[in-house]
Amino acid sequence: MISKVKNAMSTLVGGMIPHGHHQHGSGNAQNSGSDGLPPRFAYSRPEFLDLTPELLQYSTEHASRPVLTLKRDSRLPWRTGYAEVINAGKSMLNEDQASCELLYVKKNSGKQRNSTLLEDNGDGTGIPLHFWGVFDGHAGSGAAIMASKLLHRLIRDRLCDIAHLLENPDAAPPICLTKNGSPYQLEVKKGAAVEEDPDSPVDPAARFHMEKVISLESLVMGTIENAFKQMDDLIEKEKASYSISGGCCALAAVHLMGKLYVANAGDSRAIIIRNDEVIPMSSEFTPESERRRLQYLGFLRPELLGNEFTHIEFPRRIQHKELGKKMLFRDHTMAGWAYKTIVEEDLKFPLIYGEGKKARVMATIGVTRGLGDHDLKVYNSNIHIKPFLSCCPEVKVYNLEDYKHGPDDVMVMGTDGLWDVTTDREVADAVTGFLSCCEPNDPMRYTLAAQDLLMRSRGVLKERGWRLPNDRLGSGDDITVFVIPLAGQKLET
Repeated sequence: MISKVKNAMSTLVGGMIPHGHHQHGSGNAQNSGSDGLPPRFAYSRPEFLDLTPELLQYSTEHASRPVLTLKRDSRLPWRTGYAEVINAGKSMLNEDQASCELLYVKKNSGKQRNSTLLEDNGDGTGIPLHFWGVFDGHAGSGAAIMASKLLHRLIRDRLCDIAHLLENPDAAPPICLTKNGSPYQLEVKKGAAVEEDPDSPVDPAARFHMEKVISLESLVMGTIENAFKQMDDLIEKEKASYSISGGCCALAAVHLMGKLYVANAGDSRAIIIRNDEVIPMSSEFTPESERRRLQYLGFLRPELLGNEFTHIEFPRRIQHKELGKKMLFRDHTMAGWAYKTIVEEDLKFPLIYGEGKKARVMATIGVTRGLGDHDLKVYNSNIHIKPFLSCCPEVKVYNLEDYKHGPDDVMVMGTDGLWDVTTDREVADAVTGFLSCCEPNDPMRYTLAAQDLLMRSRGVLKERGWRLPNDRLGSGDDITVFVIPLAGQKLET
């Protein structure tokens, strides 16, 4: 049954705080590092939730795991729905973070180069940019909080660098820009080499005609990719002055000029549900899905393995008595398996070990892309994990103008706490079924759908832990969910 949304405060669904239950604080001390540096940003929940200090404290209750949703009178752009819940005790605080912003892309004045900490001036001029992001932190919430505060501004600033190109979308971006950023294109002299072989590689005119035509869409994609790299660099740079704990998977959606750009670095997930069809908008990056990239890096730079690991994969750990025998293996060149004779070098611990959710890089971390983790090392060693962790996202594009979307067509973005126990199809069926029972004009319908999704994955607390209706184990992880209507702009008008 749909629970009612309170007008006065964010909805909190769950049990009351048990008498005498220890409450975790939410102040700076929770986010300060062992080196005594101040946190870059104090622990908080997304600003759009408008939590009071009391509700912020309540949100950290692992026993009751209250569900946080939006206020009725605090609509996000496009009537976006949102819900979140803390984990069942695996970390002190909620290490997920989220952001939802409306920004404007404007031509740079030359004085905006360091504007990542500045808000928009609110005049509403420029090209509108809608941003949604979920950030799944690990080993602390510091990197996730910082990314949630700054990634959208970095993307906005990089797009401001090419605003003059965005304003002319029908023209292909020029290959070269002048030093002041204005378009510059090589000119071909009239009549040059007309009678020469156009396929000749030494012919300047032929080289010009062989130049690639770059689309504006791919330019925006590259801009978002570089903003992720810049975010990762900024985390590393500011760790010298601040405590920025851990790292985070980052999943961001950018709506610009009629297209959705979905950028994923990690194992969070986005799907589009359109007319009951499921369209995946991200791929998970895990030790198993990126095995060959990781193995190739270990092959090229064996010093990164610290003489403790081997880049070759075997079906199980090798025992010393198996030296000289033949065993199944695969390396970075292989999708299949073959046999090799076991040598002393093969006795080292494998770079990738375990299967499924238990697979780990260097027995340490279960994701292979994200932001932060610059100080992460193999336990009790000086071997850094970061060289194997990429901050580069995969960007997928969805053109909203190619389809006529109804009010029940949505994109769902969620951290892995949602998807660990719920399939794409189950999410699609749940959202479609829920929205079909809601009034089409209810401004809270997407938040209520997000709340319903989250509670389906969290389950209900029973004697044997959090359980789903079929008695399977529910998600014990932090869960964060956006439900974004694809007809959002029309709904607001």
